[in-house]
Formats: sequence, C-alpha cells, structure tokens
Amino acid sequence: MKNPIMYLPLFLISLGLSACASAASAPQEVFLEPALEGGAPVAFAEDQALTQSSLARDRVGGFAGDVAPADRVVIRSANLSIVVPEPSASVQEIANLASRMGGFVVSSNVFQTFFSEANVSADRASITIRVPAERLDEALEAIRAGATEIQSENISGQDVTQEFTDLESRLRNLVAAEEQLLEIMSSAQETEDVLRVFENLRQVSEEIEVIKGRIQYISESARLSAITVELIPDVAAQPLEIGGWRPEGTVKEAFTALIRALRFLGEAAIWSVICIVPVSLILGVPLFFAARTLRRRRAAAKAGED
Repeated sequence: MKNPIMYLPLFLISLGLSACASAASAPQEVFLEPALEGGAPVAFAEDQALTQSSLARDRVGGFAGDVAPADRVVIRSANLSIVVPEPSASVQEIANLASRMGGFVVSSNVFQTFFSEANVSADRASITIRVPAERLDEALEAIRAGATEIQSENISGQDVTQEFTDLESRLRNLVAAEEQLLEIMSSAQETEDVLRVFENLRQVSEEIEVIKGRIQYISESARLSAITVELIPDVAAQPLEIGGWRPEGTVKEAFTALIRALRFLGEAAIWSVICIVPVSLILGVPLFFAARTLRRRRAAAKAGED
C-alpha cells in the first residue's frame, strides 16, 4: 500500500489553487459600521461552548441567524442629531427603548459643554444602540417623537450579499480540506510526516475560525441595525434671554434703525440731486444777477450824489 503522505504536496497544491480562485472571486474590502464593542468583532460565547460534532456542523453554515442564500444580506444603520429638553433623560429613554425592542446599548456618553452661540453651559449626550433590523423604522419614529427639533437624519443600507456568499463558499472548501488532512494524518506513520500535516491542518483550522467570525459578524450586523443619536439641549437651540431681555432682539432692532436711517439719507440725496439742485439753479441764477445789478445801481447812484 502506498504511503498517503506522498499525495500531500499534490493536495496542498490543489488546496492553494482553490483558495486563489476563491480570493479572485471575492469582492473588495467592504467597510462596515463599527463593531459591536471596542471596534472589534464580539466573541460569541455559544461558539466556544460547541462540542466537536456541532462545531463541524456550524463550519458549513449552521449559524444562528444566518440568511438564506436567496435573500439579500443588507446592513442598515441610522444617524440622527436631535434637540431635546433634557439630554440625560433622553439617553435613558432611548436605552429603555432598545431594551424593549430586544436590542441593547453599544455606548452612551453624557457630558457638559459650553455653547458660545447662546453663552450658556448645558449637558450634551450621544448614544448608540442596536435594535432588530425589522424594527429600525419603529425605533426611529419613537426617537423622533421625543425630540423638539430634528437637525439632521441619515439612514443608510449596505448590501453585503456577495461577500457573505463568497465567505460561505470558502468555508465549505476549507472544511473539506480539513477533513482530508485529518485522514492523511491518521494514516501517517513517520513523525516528520505527522508534523508536516499537523502544521497545514493548524493553518487551515485558523482560517476556518477567521471566516466563521466574519460570517457571524455580518449575520449579527444584518440582524441588528445600529442607531447613533446626538442629543443637543433645547436651551442651546433657543435664543439667549436674560430676565426677559433678549440681546439678539435689541441688536436686530438697532440694525433695523440703522438701515432705515441710511435709507432716509440715501433718499434725501437722490431728491436733492434730481429735484432741489435743478430748481435752485433755475431760481437762484436770475436772483443772483438781479441782486448784483441792484447793488451796482445803488453804488452808482451813491457815487453821483457825492
């Protein structure tokens, strides 16, 4: 009987060609929304608790919450900037909303800041939650209802179906390769051969785990939509008022009076140039010559008397 180790180079070459073909058909890097916690994919406890048999089943696509190949895998997210009376209270309300809808809070932050436009210090807050994708519109409607003003809103969706399908295909190929390597290692007799097969088996297993994590992350991101809300205090959006006096109102009135005064002067100048100056010339020139002639006559008469 031939030693199965002699077929290992051919098997590795075929495995490499298969991986290259999968990589060539894979799409470019897709920039997804931030991971659930700390900017990295969350480790799921149930994966760590799987038995060997269930692990083999999950490696070929048995993930909870997976989307059927015929369906589109879309990651939806929303960003809002709203004005509310009390940001700290609104943060708690939004957190409770996420909990009621079967979601959770990713992060929340309440801090005090100074608003130079209104010359006032007040609390400002931000919160990011995840809710089931099918209830995203319902959650947004509830958040809008608690706002006194919506300054901005952006809802986006990202179709990652191609990446998801390619990852599943690569996973099936790697699982098949892992099974063949296990068969080869079970037939190996020399220690050197066992070590060579074991090293290749370790590399394949690591790649399987990486792809599993990516598939799980995409599945969870598509199942739970992210909503990021910036909460601005209502006092910062209102005009400044001190003891019933609003400085911006006085400034507005002063500018209005200035504009009216400038308008009056401009109109007066126009009337002077068009009406008053011509009339003055028409009446003034004859009067000037008449007055000069009268003065000369008086001067001549006075000289004759002398």
